[in-house]
Amino acid sequence: MRAGLSIGLPLANARAICPELTVFDADAAADRKTLGDIADWCDRFTPLVALDPPHGLFLDITGCAHLFGGERALLQAASGALARQGFAVSAAIARTPVCARTLTRQASGIIIADGEEAAAVGPLPVSALGADEAITGGLRRAGLKTIGDVAARGRHEITARFGAGFTCLLEQALGQGDAPISPRKPLPDYIVEKRFPEPVATEAVIALNLSALSAMLVTAMDRQGKGARRLEASFFRTDGAVRTISVETGRPVTRAEVIGRLFRERLDALNDPLDPGFGFDLVRLSASRTEIVVQQQRDLDSNVHDNDALAALIDRIAARIGGRRVVVHLPEDTHIPERAVLAAPAQHHLAAAAQAAWPARVESEPPLRPLRLFDRPEPIKVPFATVPDGPPHQFTWRRVTHAVVRVEGPERIAMEWWKSDGAGPTRDYFRIEDEAGLRFWIFRDGLYESEPAEGAGQPSSIRWFVHGLFA
Repeated sequence: MRAGLSIGLPLANARAICPELTVFDADAAADRKTLGDIADWCDRFTPLVALDPPHGLFLDITGCAHLFGGERALLQAASGALARQGFAVSAAIARTPVCARTLTRQASGIIIADGEEAAAVGPLPVSALGADEAITGGLRRAGLKTIGDVAARGRHEITARFGAGFTCLLEQALGQGDAPISPRKPLPDYIVEKRFPEPVATEAVIALNLSALSAMLVTAMDRQGKGARRLEASFFRTDGAVRTISVETGRPVTRAEVIGRLFRERLDALNDPLDPGFGFDLVRLSASRTEIVVQQQRDLDSNVHDNDALAALIDRIAARIGGRRVVVHLPEDTHIPERAVLAAPAQHHLAAAAQAAWPARVESEPPLRPLRLFDRPEPIKVPFATVPDGPPHQFTWRRVTHAVVRVEGPERIAMEWWKSDGAGPTRDYFRIEDEAGLRFWIFRDGLYESEPAEGAGQPSSIRWFVHGLFA
């Protein structure tokens, strides 16, 4: 700027004015990621952090300033820490987000008391509002060079000339209107945290403080009869990096030792271990989802204890390998074999799985469905000498030829045409047994339109598959 450059100047003109200019390609994706990383770091000051693209952040510090020694101390702590990391920071505190943003475009470190917004932004140029270039140019041509000049005119005049959106922006900058920010993350139900005067890096100290925070969190939830269903532990490093680890539970957790055990399982299973770097100066534990705890009779009902033990085991396994990998099976109202069972996360559907009603089977009859059903039917080769509408005499599967000695079927299943754009081919299923006693569940995909002539073979549209294996 001292050399005469300005935003929007063509690159050729800028190089003519300043030949030693160094040019770098803009990386919008990296800028967004960096802004998101800074927003994560700012969570140490308040859980209500919102993005103000492309280069700004909004922090709602209502009720948080006293934790840092007041608004001035909080402002200096945030700006100073970011400046030490190499960022150029301009920050201000005001009652409305737009007023604070307007002030940061002209100066840094300003704190405006309630009711003084209009006096603070009045002398600033209209460009500080951040309106469109067309609106800013129109205001200057009209002789309105400062925000105070614009505020002195009637609102109906400003709205008629520049639109209601600009009028709303002006009123928020003057403190006469307000619009809430949209935080990046929903506010957790309960938050407890521990700040360290000196960074900590050892696992023993981190585990000890996490256990203490678990006890504090359980005490806070117990006052309102709540239990945690989703927990998050955030570790803030001194260099600005933030690591968040979350665990979920199938039932509301009300014991601190259970929370500690789940996080130990999660930390031990991390592919990328928790790197403390130069140490953590803040550890936060939050319950982002809670539920009311329903009291049950636990002294006389043994099923309650069994269910609790099973739910606890599922939570520990899910914390180690992931909740989506621990599933229960629920029956579906369909006759398509591969759709008859739904795999659902066990943590959220354990009760439904216990009460699920499966189709009854006659004990004296052999099972109609195989014990092992393949995720996808596997193709088999059937010789052309097979009777058109009957089962094959032999087939080849996985490079092994099997001679058929016993057959049950067919069981005809048509596809559900009402659930898809086009109905699939009709299937004829057979339960067959080979000479070695192995039993297969195979089907013919498609039907013969007419009986083929002798020696003509089977139509090319007919295919055979093996779908499962019986015990």
